[in-house]
Amino acid sequence: MKNTSTTAAGGKVSDGDDYALTRVPDEARYSWFSVAVQRFGQVSALAQFLLGATLGYGMTFWNAFWALTVGAVILEVVCIFIGIIGVREGLNTSVVARWCGFGHAGSAVIGLVIGVSLIGWFGIQSAVSASGLHGIMPFLPQWAWALVFGLLITAIVLRGFGSMQLIANITVPLFLLLVGWAVIAELRNHSLSDLMASAPAGPELSFLAGTTIVAGGFIAGAVITPDMTRFNRTAGDVVKQTLVGITLGEYVIGLTGVLLAHAVRSSDIATIILSSVGWVGVLIIVLGTFKINDWNLYSSGLGIVNFIDVVFGRRINRAVVTAVVGVTGSILAAAGILNSFTDFLILLGVGFPPIAGIMVAEYFIVKTWRKDLEESRAAGTLPNSAPTWVPATLVIWIVSALIGHYSTFGLPSINAVASAFVLYVVAGRLGLIRGVGRTTTEAPQEPSGTSALTH
Repeated sequence: MKNTSTTAAGGKVSDGDDYALTRVPDEARYSWFSVAVQRFGQVSALAQFLLGATLGYGMTFWNAFWALTVGAVILEVVCIFIGIIGVREGLNTSVVARWCGFGHAGSAVIGLVIGVSLIGWFGIQSAVSASGLHGIMPFLPQWAWALVFGLLITAIVLRGFGSMQLIANITVPLFLLLVGWAVIAELRNHSLSDLMASAPAGPELSFLAGTTIVAGGFIAGAVITPDMTRFNRTAGDVVKQTLVGITLGEYVIGLTGVLLAHAVRSSDIATIILSSVGWVGVLIIVLGTFKINDWNLYSSGLGIVNFIDVVFGRRINRAVVTAVVGVTGSILAAAGILNSFTDFLILLGVGFPPIAGIMVAEYFIVKTWRKDLEESRAAGTLPNSAPTWVPATLVIWIVSALIGHYSTFGLPSINAVASAFVLYVVAGRLGLIRGVGRTTTEAPQEPSGTSALTH
């Protein structure tokens, strides 16, 4: 056995590779509450503040409350079902997709979409934090702070889930304390009941539009849920952590944003926080960005590892890939060019929702390759082979993404998920879900770049 190390949960980890292409063993799993802290950290980012402020600027408090509630329920349903796939199989999103409707080659496309999209957002959010850090510590230029912030997150994510868990245990409580301070400082001169009864300051936002903002704001996070839930122990743990993490994130941070927007009659919460509590506000922004950005980088690395494995037939250690994409994202953030790609990243995000619908439909309803997963799960290995392509899935993916993008009714992201689910189930019943070609799954081996743990 080589280089065995131990996680905070008492389980063994694989020298930074973090089971990127294999199942997470039972001894490396965590308690539901530990994972819930990370899930809450994802949802309670600065973007959630801004989302709440957007709702509060255009909706009454109670309309915003119900928009958050409906949006949260939608996200919870998606996260629970796709999260159960992750905990049962112990595999991340892009790898388990090989047997959840997409096939071997299709999973590479998913890995590439996830990798490119999330590393883009990693760089953009690093630049946002750098702007705040430069405001209170101008002894370094903004580009240098972008590098420092990005490289710090990269160093933490290099060590994998266990390191991210330790950091979450520190940053999430601190974030909540600072948020509480900022909110009290801003709202102490306002009557809570008056704020809850006041009319919004901005143009009216419909309930449907508000719910769309809530559900769509975290749909990418919902799709990559297996990256996180593969470290859970039971399906019940997934349900508990999802209900706690998303509910608290939407209500605690989202409703705070609503109240602040009503109090200051503006949707620019970042400016509000900075003007209210100064440097503490910058810490809030940095901590809030930190806990979403480490997952951006982590899942980006997993997706690219799968892409390289499928396309080039090489197993590259996750930590090596993380280092490369983290440094690249940090440099691009420092150069200030990633903001030019925001529209492209938003367009790329249209492809996320159907992935969840297809995977859930295949795993729980159609079950074309479910037996392959179940038989290999007992041995802790991967199925011997996977379909190379599933043409019907690719058609369903594209059609559902277009439905979500162009539909003028309902919730676009949910239209995409529901369309993909229904179309896949119908195609399955008609016998159209068939693989073209078979690709043999290579036996586990030591990834390039560093040694791997032998269990």
